[in-house]
Amino acid sequence: MDKSQEEWSTLLQDTDNAVILDVRTEEEVEDGYIPGMINIDIRKGQDFLDEIEKLDKSKTYFVYCRSGARSGQACALMQQMGFDQTYNLEGGFMNWEGEVAE
Repeated sequence: MDKSQEEWSTLLQDTDNAVILDVRTEEEVEDGYIPGMINIDIRKGQDFLDEIEKLDKSKTYFVYCRSGARSGQACALMQQMGFDQTYNLEGGFMNWEGEVAE
């Protein structure tokens, strides 16, 4: 489910079992990231699916990429795999105004 930057950030703060999932490439992550995230590159195809399958489906996932397109695909895939709570960051990291780590 797509969420605006503000909605995503507020929900993230209010969710006890939140996991931040960055689906960008390692090179993109080197340019900065949201603190506390785990990185699983969606472009790795089957490896991406294998890594996602290992995650706890009972948690709430806050997913982002650079612009919001790949993370939208990731949320759709995760929902097909049985994840009930996935939130896509509209506009992605390039529009993120929250805390950033490098």
